[in-house]
Amino acid sequence: QVQLVESGGGLVQPGGSLRLSCAASGMSISSYAMGWYRQAPGKQRDLVAQISSGGTLNYADSVKGRFTISRDNAKNTVYLEMNSLKPEDTAVYYCKLITYWGQGTQVTVSS
Repeated sequence: QVQLVESGGGLVQPGGSLRLSCAASGMSISSYAMGWYRQAPGKQRDLVAQISSGGTLNYADSVKGRFTISRDNAKNTVYLEMNSLKPEDTAVYYCKLITYWGQGTQVTVSS
């Protein structure tokens, strides 16, 4: 059974940083693209960042230059480093592997 467990969310002030982790179990992530998505209240779930199995990166325009996605295949984990956070980054953040989703982790950016 494939499971994805996100962690690292929380409350942070504008301009602050957080690092999200997504640990996979039940299969190896090494051959697959991994993605981070987010969903704010009343809005659709949107792609934030994606990393291919070969390391090709893709970011939403709204996070370019502020967020960095990375992966550690040995740890079966993908990360999202988030810097210069803004109130509009507030959302539940989910990771995705093929058709599998994690349960999400809340990120709140507020003073």
